[in-house]
Amino acid sequence: MESLFGVVGKDFVVVASDMSSIRSIVVLKSHEDRTRDLNSHNVLLYTGEPGDCVQFSEYIQRNVQLYSIKNDVPLNTAGCASFTRRALADSLRSRGAYQTNLLIAGWDPKDGPRLYWIDYLSSGLSVPFACQGYGGYFCYSTMDRYYHSDMTKDEAVALIKKCIAELKTRFVANLPNWQIKIIDKDGITVNVVEGSAV
Repeated sequence: MESLFGVVGKDFVVVASDMSSIRSIVVLKSHEDRTRDLNSHNVLLYTGEPGDCVQFSEYIQRNVQLYSIKNDVPLNTAGCASFTRRALADSLRSRGAYQTNLLIAGWDPKDGPRLYWIDYLSSGLSVPFACQGYGGYFCYSTMDRYYHSDMTKDEAVALIKKCIAELKTRFVANLPNWQIKIIDKDGITVNVVEGSAV
């Protein structure tokens, strides 16, 4: 029942993940963090099978940090996405394939803001906006309608909130709490949005 959203602005990326952990008809948690900070300017968002998501995201997070320690330089967003896609592709060719869909967002001084969409089959693509999970069925049309490449931070957050409102109206599951992260030249900023505040 998870949903992830991402929007690229002119000098930032805004990503959002719902915070509900739902299994069948039971809500297990309402404040689950579905993100991992890979470094000071890159974030990994994940959805899929709970065990696979946590194990794979921690593996990626630790290896990106190890790369930074060994080489004394942090990976940029494209490097994080490439490493992640390759690790997912390698697992796909083994008996332990991870059933996880990902968004990788970040800001780099050379490349600017970037958003990568990666699915469980390790297909990867750099995109201006993206959805993962059930939210994509309802919100791609909203993003397509209101997205433009020179959005301000307020416009991008408003677009994310429109998508959340659309899910509140049309989606059968209640996803009350959302975590919104803004990644820009200053790093990662975190906001938690209660469902009633949308």
